[in-house]
Amino acid sequence: MRDLRGDQLPAWMDRVTQDELPALHSLVNGPRRDLDAVTAALSSPWSSGQVEGHVTRVKLLKRMGFGKANLDLLRRRILLAT
Repeated sequence: MRDLRGDQLPAWMDRVTQDELPALHSLVNGPRRDLDAVTAALSSPWSSGQVEGHVTRVKLLKRMGFGKANLDLLRRRILLAT
């Protein structure tokens, strides 16, 4: 994954399918449904890590106000935390 070699994914998936490991067969079936998108994601130098960090922060703020706050207060806390 670190070497951005998404083009090698189909060959790896074929090798896994030929093995006698049914648990890995189910693992391969998911990415096979949208192979083009998975290959592009493994080949791209872009990362969604920063966005995922913001999502995690917003979820934490939401959990902290669970049962006490409404949407207006949550919005204010998110905007003031940035």
